[in-house]
Amino acid sequence: MGGPTEPRDSRLNVARYQVDKLTPESERDDDAADAGQPTMEQRAQIVEISIQQAMRRGDFDDLPGAGKPLTGLQNAYDPNWWIRQKIERERLTGLGPPALTLRTEDAELDERLDAAPSEEAVRGMLTDFNARIIEARRQLQGGPPVVTRPRDVDAEVLRWRERRDARYRQYAEARQREEAEYRAMSWRDRRRLRRTRSHQENNLG
Repeated sequence: MGGPTEPRDSRLNVARYQVDKLTPESERDDDAADAGQPTMEQRAQIVEISIQQAMRRGDFDDLPGAGKPLTGLQNAYDPNWWIRQKIERERLTGLGPPALTLRTEDAELDERLDAAPSEEAVRGMLTDFNARIIEARRQLQGGPPVVTRPRDVDAEVLRWRERRDARYRQYAEARQREEAEYRAMSWRDRRRLRRTRSHQENNLG
């Protein structure tokens, strides 16, 4: 039988660490100091084993963006990409450099214009948007450059009318289909449909 084996006690390891910590560097034995430190290769193996164990446990399952293609690969490098993504993801307004907030607002402008109640409101929103772009370009406060272009008010109003008219046509076509389907129903189906609609209206009320 060989000599007594040294016990593998975590408390012993902690005590050794504390002793090494209190010992001046000039008095430490290089071999002793290096004995408890893993090499770069060992560290890489530890990391790889930890990753494999986490994968088997399912720690990486259902992560945001899993199974989806990476976005923005075709775009030029933007040093402020993380600020821009946070603003776009959380729909933050009034935060960050004007170059980023205006870019986010520009991407959502058509949707905001479509919700406007009148052509006058659309023109006012476009005029305000263009004025803030011009003002941001005049300010010399550093930060990323303003690349968002002002909108042509008359051209955007024309596009707004076209989108509005397209929505009206879709609505009218849907109503015509519903009326044709209703006329084709039997009187029993019509009565059943009226009861269903009345029940839904009562629940909403």
